[in-house]
Amino acid sequence: MTWQRPDGRQPYQLRPVNFQTDFTCFAPGSVLAQCGETRVLCTVSIAKGVPKFLEGSGKGWLTAEYRMLPSATLQRKQREDLKLSGRTQEIQRLIGRSLRSVIDFDALGENTFTVDADVLQADAGTRTTAITGGFVALACAISKLVQMGSLTRSPIIGQVAATSVGLLGGEAFLDLNYVEDVAAEVDFNVVMNQNLGIIEVQGTAEEGYFSRQQLNQLLDFSEKGIQQLLASQRQAIPNWNDIYMGD
Repeated sequence: MTWQRPDGRQPYQLRPVNFQTDFTCFAPGSVLAQCGETRVLCTVSIAKGVPKFLEGSGKGWLTAEYRMLPSATLQRKQREDLKLSGRTQEIQRLIGRSLRSVIDFDALGENTFTVDADVLQADAGTRTTAITGGFVALACAISKLVQMGSLTRSPIIGQVAATSVGLLGGEAFLDLNYVEDVAAEVDFNVVMNQNLGIIEVQGTAEEGYFSRQQLNQLLDFSEKGIQQLLASQRQAIPNWNDIYMGD
């Protein structure tokens, strides 16, 4: 039986995406990233200094933190205070790796940029929304810093976005919501850059296995979705053409 999407989307369609920039007052860059019913607040802060392995190099650093608010899901989740779950640690490392892939650290000076991703409401795809929204928040912060003269040049050498794909009833679907994520036989998170170069793929068969042909279709759907996300990011970021230093 062919899977019928609860929201009526075609298999290759994203959920509605929106980036509300300058969502908070004090962070140099902030955005409320919405993907369907998933909402993630992404903010960027900057501090003097870098990890010890970079001290004296003149290079900066970027790290990420990810949390899910207690009321983000149907049943209240306990706050993670001193001890982070393995899932939280894995997700924030993924966000950091993804964003670092498109930054020239020589342009940052010895400063550390921290991207915080706080999930306000979860309907699956929180990590991919955090990456996509985190890049928008980072680019907004850099745009302000360049305009203020705090950075002599933009460190943005690429663009990054992420989406989820999965198999339901043996067929490929893009951008799974919670109902689909739970039911999927195969679930993937895909991160790509502006050239649709793959930065990271996380995927597993929850039940059984998947074929090479199915994998190719999942990646094809990922490319379609990420192309749309990249375009939405560029529309949301002020002065994009001035701060993008890539090809």
